[in-house]
Amino acid sequence: MRFVFVTAAVTAMGISCAFADDAGSSKLEGDTLKKAVSGKTVHLATPLGTLPIRFRMNGTMSGTAGELAAYTGSAADSGRWWVSSEKLCQRWQTWLDRKIYCFTLRQEGRDVHWVRNDGLSGKATIVR
Repeated sequence: MRFVFVTAAVTAMGISCAFADDAGSSKLEGDTLKKAVSGKTVHLATPLGTLPIRFRMNGTMSGTAGELAAYTGSAADSGRWWVSSEKLCQRWQTWLDRKIYCFTLRQEGRDVHWVRNDGLSGKATIVR
């Protein structure tokens, strides 16, 4: 049960979304995807609050769990991110059992709807 919630918290579960081609939304791919997150902080929405993840331009990332630390197993973590096959991929040093996950992203203004390669989905906000 804890693993499921950790996965949910770290990947912002609790908010489901669809990737319909709605007006005003655009799929983020390739260089556009890289530019959308590189050097920015992405705030993942969770049922217990937000989880900020900073995506540095050099391909590293860091996250701070705040109140979610009891579920993630640590207050903070770092890892690597990259764009592969038009998806945003990441691997944490500790969180999510160090597994690689890749995400398809669709942006609507500052909101980003994502679907992970295992079918989980959620919502986030990109902040400069």
